[in-house]
Amino acid sequence: MTLAQLRAFLAAYELGSFTAAARKLETSQASVSELISRLEHELKHSLFTRGGRRLIPTTAAVELHVHALQSVNSFNNGVEALKSMSSLEGGVCTFGVLRYGAHYDLADLVQRFHRRYPQVKVRLVGLNSVTVAESVASGEIEAGLIVLPVAEAGLQVRPLFRDEVFFVSATRDPSRGPMTIEELAGSKLVLYDAFAGWHDPTRRQILERARLKGLKIEAAIEVEHVDTALGLVATGAAGAFVPQAIVSGPGFPRNIHAVPFAEPLYDTIALIQREGSYLSPATRKMAQMAARTLLSKVAPGQAIGRTTLH
Repeated sequence: MTLAQLRAFLAAYELGSFTAAARKLETSQASVSELISRLEHELKHSLFTRGGRRLIPTTAAVELHVHALQSVNSFNNGVEALKSMSSLEGGVCTFGVLRYGAHYDLADLVQRFHRRYPQVKVRLVGLNSVTVAESVASGEIEAGLIVLPVAEAGLQVRPLFRDEVFFVSATRDPSRGPMTIEELAGSKLVLYDAFAGWHDPTRRQILERARLKGLKIEAAIEVEHVDTALGLVATGAAGAFVPQAIVSGPGFPRNIHAVPFAEPLYDTIALIQREGSYLSPATRKMAQMAARTLLSKVAPGQAIGRTTLH
């Protein structure tokens, strides 16, 4: 049974004539007759009898009519929903962003997207990169922006650019030069993203460097938000490490000094989606807007990969 057969049946049922049905469907009378004949053969029931000039539906046709109508309408509604999504006149966008996305000029991303596509429902999740990656891999959200490295099983990863990470302190004299991993291990630290802890991608890089030299890195204070950590750094309570986007931001405390690591350390910002999946038009557009916003903030040589997701 095909949609073409059901459409021919419904047109003949409504109009009482194969000829009229053919005109409505913009096909030939013979084609309509053949479609209904094949449908009758599959169903093993006669659907029409001739009464003068008009087709008379049989009991089987009356029984079939409501179900055929529901099937064709359901398919048509599905097609319209997809068209609406394709034209961004509807649909749902689910996207994950960096917890400190505001420092990458992403604070108004959802507002800009909504102004352009007001009919699209938006679910924008701002979490640590580890949680965003897990949410994309599980299918809870379609795509997201993360810092690498994360467990990449089940993910397609599109690196965008690298952002250098700096040690920041209000008490360490910057004339002492770059921060070594040995000095970091002996420093009092305040670290953010407390919930993610040492699963956080930047922390993981630091931890691996320390392990290779037989050192331990420990936090004296852990908080959830980077701005809270910077507030503590500004009081001289401890030092921290943050990416260039935060150091160069307008809200960075003036009394905090930033120095690079002796072995340069970078956050790699990437777009991710589930492996083998295709993004909805709305989420694809959100990903494109987010990537353009990020790349407009970096120096020309920092971009390292494609920005396109499928």
